[in-house]
Amino acid sequence: MQECLVFGKTLPEAYHKALLELADKGAVITCNDYNQKQKEVSMTYVVEDPMSEPLISKLCIGGFYELQQYVMEVLDGILDFKLTGGDAWEYTYHDRIVNYPLGDKRFNQIEFVINELKRTPDSRRAVIDIRDNIVDPFIPHPACLQQIQYFIRDQKLHAKVLMRSNDAPEATFMNAFAFIMLQKSVAEAIGVPVGTYAHRATSFHCYEKDFDLLDSYVKSINTKSLEELTYSYSEFYEELMLDSIPGILEAVERLKGN
Repeated sequence: MQECLVFGKTLPEAYHKALLELADKGAVITCNDYNQKQKEVSMTYVVEDPMSEPLISKLCIGGFYELQQYVMEVLDGILDFKLTGGDAWEYTYHDRIVNYPLGDKRFNQIEFVINELKRTPDSRRAVIDIRDNIVDPFIPHPACLQQIQYFIRDQKLHAKVLMRSNDAPEATFMNAFAFIMLQKSVAEAIGVPVGTYAHRATSFHCYEKDFDLLDSYVKSINTKSLEELTYSYSEFYEELMLDSIPGILEAVERLKGN
């Protein structure tokens, strides 16, 4: 299985390099999830300055609304209500992060990480676990995100993310963007700047149905400049995302009423 490691100053730069590596070095194998083939590598992409512009890649199937909704799912738990009811979900990332099951108790891992790094800045114990071995081995679609570990080094907060499975053209940009926003939130709570972001996907893949999409992304990366393929978050994209929040919350309320 091919191991890949790429670096980029910005998130789009690292993400685009990861797509190129997958297209060039990925092995085409069977995939038992959806009865189709997939192209796959093991990928680590490192973002050296996660908050630097341009922060938004145009090579993403979602727009500002979908990206804001996903950030709110991970950071705020707007879909945690789906964990109860007749068609209850098995998990959300937010619930696993702030309500991790420990017998009859619940463990807020964000609070632990913040307190641990305030108490011991050089700690190697600031780990958030997502996988639940009571649940995940026995359900059809277990959590893809497995773990996040935070380090304070050089007076900055560095994040290391581990995913067992990551859909390269359809999911990984939104995943990484939300996890970087979580990293920013933790850094602000501790009172340190954001450091590097490392995203490790042991299966970084593209499903056969998206081979043409991946090819189109690769063509764009090879023929256009980074500026042509990105948006500035702080200049206008952040405002678009923030303006979408009321509509997202209204949609969530409608879902709760169904």
